[in-house]
Amino acid sequence: MNFIVAALFGFVGGFTRGCVGVLKHKAFTKKKFKPAYFLWTVLLSGAIGIFCGLFFLNDYRFTLLAGYAGTDMIEGLYKIFRKS
Repeated sequence: MNFIVAALFGFVGGFTRGCVGVLKHKAFTKKKFKPAYFLWTVLLSGAIGIFCGLFFLNDYRFTLLAGYAGTDMIEGLYKIFRKS
């Protein structure tokens, strides 16, 4: 698998995670929907997905999963450091 395909699958995984996160936030809070926030979140998740997806060049399934899970990892680290 080449770098472009791996980056694309990583982006799709990250983009999917960003969409799920925003929709979950929307479902459980009463805050107003902000299109700029949504766009920023999914693009940032996609960028993180590209970075994480490039670690798994041999299988597109792992690349997609790494893109999805990479955003969760960054979010978890942010929550840990925010508390301290």
